[in-house]
Amino acid sequence: MAIPCVNAQSAESQRLHHFLCCNISKALTRKYLHRSFWLCPNCNREFPSIEAIILHLNSQSTCWPHESRLQQFPIPPGLQGSHSSQSSTTGHYHPQSGYIFGVGKNLFNRLQEDPYDYRRKINTYYPFHVEGEWELGRFLVENLTQTQIDKFLKLKWFHTHPRPSFSSKDQLLDWIDALPSFVPWKVSNIEFTGYKTTYPVQLIWRDALEVVKQLFSDPVFSNHITFQPHVVNTGGQREYGDYMSADMAWKIQDHLPVGATQVPIILGSDKTPVTRTTGGLEMHPLFITIGNLDSEIRSKATLQAWRCIAYMPIAKFRVHPDYQGILQARLWHKCVDLVCTSLKVAAKDGCFMPDPSRYIHYVFMPLVAHVCDLPEATMIATEVDPWDLDAFQKAAKAVHLSGVHMPYWRDWIYACPSVFLTSEFFADHPLNWVKETVGKHKLDTRFMVQHKRVGTRHFTKGVTHVNQMTGCEHRDIQCTIVASIAGAAPPRFIHSIRALVEFIYLAQNPIHSPNSLQSMVQALADFHGFKDAIIDAEARRGKKGMKEDFFIPKLELLLGSLMQVSADTTERLLITHCKHLFECTKQCVRILSRQESMELFNLYALFYSRGATLVNAIHIEDEEVTTVNPALSWVSRVLPDEAHSVHGPRPVRNHFLKGVLSGDTLTAFHLTSMPDFKALTATSIRTKYSLVDFTHALSQFINRLSGQYSGKGHSARAEAKALRIRYPLSTVLTLSLSTGEHTHWDHRYGHFRMWNKFRLQLHSAFQSRVIMPSRVIQAYPPSDAFPLGNCDTVLINVTGDNGQSTSRVAQVRLIFQPKIPRASDLVLPTFLSSPLLYIQFFHFVANPNDRPELAMWTVECTYMVDEHGKRYRCGSVVSLVDVTHAVELIPEYGSKVDEKISSSTCLEGYDWFFLNSFADKESYHTFSTEFT
Repeated sequence: MAIPCVNAQSAESQRLHHFLCCNISKALTRKYLHRSFWLCPNCNREFPSIEAIILHLNSQSTCWPHESRLQQFPIPPGLQGSHSSQSSTTGHYHPQSGYIFGVGKNLFNRLQEDPYDYRRKINTYYPFHVEGEWELGRFLVENLTQTQIDKFLKLKWFHTHPRPSFSSKDQLLDWIDALPSFVPWKVSNIEFTGYKTTYPVQLIWRDALEVVKQLFSDPVFSNHITFQPHVVNTGGQREYGDYMSADMAWKIQDHLPVGATQVPIILGSDKTPVTRTTGGLEMHPLFITIGNLDSEIRSKATLQAWRCIAYMPIAKFRVHPDYQGILQARLWHKCVDLVCTSLKVAAKDGCFMPDPSRYIHYVFMPLVAHVCDLPEATMIATEVDPWDLDAFQKAAKAVHLSGVHMPYWRDWIYACPSVFLTSEFFADHPLNWVKETVGKHKLDTRFMVQHKRVGTRHFTKGVTHVNQMTGCEHRDIQCTIVASIAGAAPPRFIHSIRALVEFIYLAQNPIHSPNSLQSMVQALADFHGFKDAIIDAEARRGKKGMKEDFFIPKLELLLGSLMQVSADTTERLLITHCKHLFECTKQCVRILSRQESMELFNLYALFYSRGATLVNAIHIEDEEVTTVNPALSWVSRVLPDEAHSVHGPRPVRNHFLKGVLSGDTLTAFHLTSMPDFKALTATSIRTKYSLVDFTHALSQFINRLSGQYSGKGHSARAEAKALRIRYPLSTVLTLSLSTGEHTHWDHRYGHFRMWNKFRLQLHSAFQSRVIMPSRVIQAYPPSDAFPLGNCDTVLINVTGDNGQSTSRVAQVRLIFQPKIPRASDLVLPTFLSSPLLYIQFFHFVANPNDRPELAMWTVECTYMVDEHGKRYRCGSVVSLVDVTHAVELIPEYGSKVDEKISSSTCLEGYDWFFLNSFADKESYHTFSTEFT
């Protein structure tokens, strides 16, 4: 039966396989495992080939369990929605991939093999007496030290209140250790013959293959996993997303046995201090995940899609300092080689594993990515006597390599370092080039003066003082660095930096097409075409002074850190998995085991105690996506009352359900039900917000809209009658608001409700089903902190007299709505019944072709001159639903920043601005594909 994944070998063969992988050399392991027969994972009968097993399973005498019925398999992200009649997406799967070879047990089913399961049939939370006691015990272990737990249990409060069943921290920890667990941690002593270390080298690790089996069979991921390579076409163009939609997956599948399933391995590593008592010893945690999981799941460290498989020591060798690096590099590779031995065997020979739905797959494990920083990425090999360290190191440096003669991936089939090695590049090189060219103080000043937007990091002290430069900081700096250095660096230098940032942005698209890939190629070609400007600016420097070459290993490996394998995740994993400092390796092993056991048992017990199935049913829906937390989605669907007990990312609030929608329903807006100011008059507004032409702008809006309104015939006249108005609508409202004459209107109709901010929400520009988090648009009145107000900029859709729509940039100065008293029976006309904005327009003065080094639009403030010759900003009133995007403006500083201007006044202090196309990935996509 053709379908996907699990391991149903006999217990004896599993133990033998594990022993071979861990204790025998790889050559002997492969020789032993290269048998001439195969066992059916259902009935254990011997067959000469995997094809014979497939025929056996599909025959009338099949051993396939009759009670098992194939259910719907999850649809890959690229093909979701393709069955809709309105979709232009088509696709097909690799015809000989993802077959099913039987029915086994998923991760939660295997928990029932625990020796205490018979007790848990009576009490789900055994050894704890009740659910509440389990929650208390888990809280204490996760949040308090052992000393603090003992102090807590000795509180006098327990003298008069019931005590928990555990009386001490030792008993509590023993109970936690008794929870079900799968992949035990081990400690191995590592030695290099002939080279001694300052401290004994201890590798803390566990079997990577067993961890992968655990990930692959986790029912939490049932709706977020893909088993077969596939081709996606959208609008006649090939589309690339996750690994399974790439050419590489299809090509590897062609070389695998019929029916095989790929489980692509993704490794991640970084350096971190993890111990106290050994003088701050540093280690390399090694993390693993699988490319079958959706990239949006893998990209969030808190969703448990990554697992730690090793803590590799960074040893201090008792050798000359010149040889310290090469020996540390070799030790690192030796440790990874040991940890991943079983994965290499599975990559070559395959193994049987169950998927989240319990179906058994015949699995192969190619290495497709390793997310790391330079020390790991450059540990490549060269040829010379490897133990003649002096000669070998010289030969390695001559070709810019670190001198590892046996890299861990050397015998990992289908592994190519030019494909799987990724690294961070921006902070170590482009940012340093900018610092050298612009100057640190000048660069800091340009970042400090930028307008503060909610949801966007503002570098209050500049960017040269950031102590820990992580991927998060790289991304935040990339957003504004191109526009910020305009005028302070030569145009060709700016062009080279922009090309690199553009390449990085393009590479991080969640979905690629031939056009986007060609744009990446062009961006990288632009960098190479203008990189001589970096040398001319003397920006490329090393320890010995200026450099005139580009021998940069990270540049050779530059992939822009594809979103699916970004180092942001591994940096976050250092926090989630290495937050406890270990006093010793034994304590480390216990803590690691407890953390994973508690996380797994908590979700299992939640379902089991409520009588829910332990198989997460495939849920195909066309609804808009607001959450990427698979555990929360599962619990919300099966046990909605227990959703609060699931930790991790919460759903994005969907304003498309109850918010104000634009006419094309592509944009949603949200205002709080309670305004910040309940009733201000037009005079108060002009004074409080310093808007001298507010009344005039509102009158123009009413005249323009009422002209369109009065032409609508009978319905308009009927509404006018309901308003008891004998004059033209525009005249009545204008008199009411500007002259103080109310005719049939009470004076209270001249009052307005005011808001200081609203939220704008869009769908993803890449995946229309995904709802993005809302963006806050501010419109605060002048204050001590913001003497000219704190107001953000947006893109407005303006309809001209000819009926054509154009986009204009504007600053939102006021969010308001005319107010009618509750006791009145009057009804506002349609165009006044929704919130309005008072805005001040900018007009375009240059297009991207006028400044090719920036490739950005330039806008200028729009001014009017009064009868006294005084210049003031020109304002207009528009409907809230005319806003289409939040945008960011970066002042055109010139060669020097005005010292009188700060971040609170920059949008009012400058006249010319760059429309920043790099504000975020969504904005970049919009400006590069849609905006004209």
